[in-house]
Amino acid sequence: MSGVSVLSGSNVLITGGTGSFGKAFLRYVLDQVGPRRLAVYSRDELKQYELRQAFDDDPRLRWFIGDVRDERRLTRAMRGIDYVVHAAALKQVDTAEYNPFEFVKTNVLGSQNVVESAIEAGVGKVVALSTDKASSPINLYGATKLTADKLFINGNHYAAAYPTRFAVVRYGNVIDSRGSVIPFFRRRAAAGLPLPITDLRCTRFLITLAQAVRMVVDMFDLMQGGELLVPRIPSVKIVDLAQAVAPQAELEDIGLRPGEKLHEEMISPEEGRRALMLAGGDYYVIQPDLGTWGYRPPAGATPTPAGFAYRSDSNDQWYSVEALAALLEQA
Repeated sequence: MSGVSVLSGSNVLITGGTGSFGKAFLRYVLDQVGPRRLAVYSRDELKQYELRQAFDDDPRLRWFIGDVRDERRLTRAMRGIDYVVHAAALKQVDTAEYNPFEFVKTNVLGSQNVVESAIEAGVGKVVALSTDKASSPINLYGATKLTADKLFINGNHYAAAYPTRFAVVRYGNVIDSRGSVIPFFRRRAAAGLPLPITDLRCTRFLITLAQAVRMVVDMFDLMQGGELLVPRIPSVKIVDLAQAVAPQAELEDIGLRPGEKLHEEMISPEEGRRALMLAGGDYYVIQPDLGTWGYRPPAGATPTPAGFAYRSDSNDQWYSVEALAALLEQA
C-alpha cells in the first residue's frame, strides 16, 4: 500500500517506543507520514534521553515515562491521542520460562490496561504487535502473546458502543532488531568461534524492520477492528542464515531450547478457516470469530484453501543464501 496515511496530521502514541521497532517506526512516521504529535511511552529514561538526542529533539515528539502495568498513567498519556501502537512487551522465550509472573503482568495485564485506557481516553484505533510464537504456542511467551491477541481482538466487544477499535499484526523474526540472532553470530564469527544452532533443521519467517513498520502503518488504513494481519514473507533455513552471516564459520548443533519450536507458524489450521488473502497478495487477514461491532470481510479478499496453515517449513517463498547476504548488507 502507499499514499497518504490516516496517521498524517494526527496524534499518535507508541508504547515501548524506545525498542528496535519503535525507533524505526518513529523515523518512518516522522519522515514519511507527517503526524501532528508522536508520543513515546516507555519505562527507561536513559533510552528516552538517547532517543531524544538521536532525533534532535524533534518538536513533534512527546515523551512519557510509564509502564503498561500502570493503567492510570496510560490513560493520562492517551488523552488527545487518535491512534496507538502497542509495541511494549517482554519477549525472551527462555527468560519467560524462568520469570512467568513478570511476563503475565506485562504482556497480558499490560495489554488489558492498553485496551481499557484506549476506550477510556477515546482513542480511535489501536494496533498491537504480535509474534509467530502466538500461533499454537508451546512456551509461556507465546501463550502470553496469544492471550494479548485475544484481548485486543475481543476488546472490540467492550468498545462496541465507543469509537475505539482494536486490531493485531503478527510477524516473524525481525532481521535487524536488537534481539536478532545475527549480531550474536557476527560476534562469534569475529572471535573465531563456532556458531551454535539449536537444530540444523530449524526454519523461521524473516521480516525486516522496514517491512514491519510499513505493515503497521498499512493496518491503520485497512482495519475496521478485530482483524489479525499476517504478512506474506519468505522463510529462511537457519543454517542458510548462519552461512550468509559467516560463510567460513563452523556450525554447532546444540539442540532445541526449552519452549523452542523446530518450525514457526503464523496461521494455524484452525485460524486458516477464517483467513483471507487480501487484494494485492501482500497480506493474509484472520477474521474475528464473532464481529458483533459490525465487522465485514474486506472488499476484494479471497478465502484461503481448505486446510490452509502458514508455516515456515511449508512456505512457498524462501530466502537463498545469496539473497540473505544481500539483505544483511542493507540492514
